[in-house]
Amino acid sequence: MITCCFLSSLTLIMRNRGRLSGPLLDRIDLHVEVPALPQAELMNSASGEASASVRGRVSAARARQMARQGKANAALGSREIDQHCLIDDASSALLKQAITRLNLSARAYHRILKVARTLADLAGTDTLGTGHIAEAVQYRRSLSKQTP
Repeated sequence: MITCCFLSSLTLIMRNRGRLSGPLLDRIDLHVEVPALPQAELMNSASGEASASVRGRVSAARARQMARQGKANAALGSREIDQHCLIDDASSALLKQAITRLNLSARAYHRILKVARTLADLAGTDTLGTGHIAEAVQYRRSLSKQTP
């Protein structure tokens, strides 16, 4: 019974995903697939990071954003992105390659830079590196893989 309901839900999700327009999907900054856990893992107690630790890192990142630009990274306009999301040559090459391979829009380009800036802020670094760009592209790449 559970398997049947799960498969029916999955079929509905896949069918409806095909109805979403590209421009709408382009406005989603992060797409993270979270697969179901096997029962054995689900029943074990989690050993993840404590909420207080995550809250502290997020608060520090937000304070860094406010000090640098007076607003959250998500609220940056195009010119502000150019000013606050500077990348080196290696990161630029990686981003250009992603744009070409994934056929990304200008909107996606700016969103990747803002997500990468946030990842750098969460890591406590002032500069964007290839790791931040790669992770931000990976979140965007998941969207381009969706097929009905």
